[in-house]
Amino acid sequence: MLPPAQPFRLDRRRFVAAGAAACLAGFAPRAGAAPLQLEAKAGPPNPIPIAITDFIGESEQGRAISGVIAADLRRSGLFAPIDPKAFVEQISNPDTPRFQDWRVINAQALVTGKVARQGDGRFQVVFRLWDVFAGQQLAAQQFVAQPDNWRRIAHIIADAIYEKLTGEKGYFDTRIVFVDESGPKERRVKRLAIMDQDGYGVGYLSRGDQLVLTPRFSPTSQEITYMAYSGGDPRVFLLNIETGQREVVGNFPGMSFSPRFAPDGQRVIMSMQQAGNTNIFVMDLRSKAMTRLTDTPAIDTAPCYSPDARQICFESDRGGSSQIYVMNADGSGAKRISFGNARYSTPVWSPKGDWIAFTRQAEGRFAIGIMRTDGSGERVLTEGYHNEGPTFAPNGRVIMFFRDPGGAAGPNLYTVDVTGYNEQRVPTPSYASDPAWSPLRS
Repeated sequence: MLPPAQPFRLDRRRFVAAGAAACLAGFAPRAGAAPLQLEAKAGPPNPIPIAITDFIGESEQGRAISGVIAADLRRSGLFAPIDPKAFVEQISNPDTPRFQDWRVINAQALVTGKVARQGDGRFQVVFRLWDVFAGQQLAAQQFVAQPDNWRRIAHIIADAIYEKLTGEKGYFDTRIVFVDESGPKERRVKRLAIMDQDGYGVGYLSRGDQLVLTPRFSPTSQEITYMAYSGGDPRVFLLNIETGQREVVGNFPGMSFSPRFAPDGQRVIMSMQQAGNTNIFVMDLRSKAMTRLTDTPAIDTAPCYSPDARQICFESDRGGSSQIYVMNADGSGAKRISFGNARYSTPVWSPKGDWIAFTRQAEGRFAIGIMRTDGSGERVLTEGYHNEGPTFAPNGRVIMFFRDPGGAAGPNLYTVDVTGYNEQRVPTPSYASDPAWSPLRS
């Protein structure tokens, strides 16, 4: 007898759960199967052939859910969804697939599911993940939610499949905050915007009456810190996504910019310009106390904490050109880690703690790259006229950035794998810049 599909609890507002969190069945790969390698090494990944069937029941909703799951997995570059036209079996019972029909089309994994409308109008969604060659169920979950939340359920299912087959957390149930840019280049209107990681569900968080830059998520994904020109000077703001409430982080002499949350969400680190110098400060959001971390005649900016909050990477021209430095969280022990024949900027620490991403400028070209936290292993992932602003997916596997081709056009968002493969454009309604990736939603 098959193990039942385990219910999965969603705690976000407008989601209703059907039981406790699921415990997925253990992965038992077939004899001789090579596990997927996720190290950031050169060379394209070898994607897993996977068959994703339309979820039966509510046919329109079922097709839509399976379509989003397939799109998520395909975009990752680690999976190769098989064309449904090649399917031998047309699933009528998602609990009993004919494995021989899926082996013949070389599917290594199979996803089946069903959607049923309940008496109160909500949808119940059940999915199962199968190891085709072993003929075993790997995972099963069920969800109950309002019909308009079907897309998020699809992302959560894609995350579960990704994690089960790769051993890494997924990143599909996440959001992106960015700067939406519209209008002619000389009169560009910039608004804070937010969307799902695949470009759907765009919403606007500001009206466009102020210039906004560098939005960043809090660790809980409920707040955003960003810079806006208010009263002629740049100020750092906090914005609650749920309530729309906005507040200035503090009233400081001079200009403040490049804000970013500490991993505990209780502090914001930023740059401040005073008396011609730009140094790095951290503010405790509860006490509003400010602590200066650097004190040099150079420009120190773009700070970012390591995931364990013990170190900070930042950009500085104290050595004569813009380079990347790492220092302890109290500002001590600053050490340069970039030494290429180029200018380095916008460093950001990977959520896994293993890489620092950066922008590198040399001979009129802008590259997005990664290096280890001691500066070793530098690798360019993508290069072009103007690439900038890297941000990591919460599992550290994918980087998003923006590219501006110049001329009358404007910037667009792109993603690239940390191996340097699988570069893709992310759709947005208008031009877009300054992306920041949220943690996984809870």
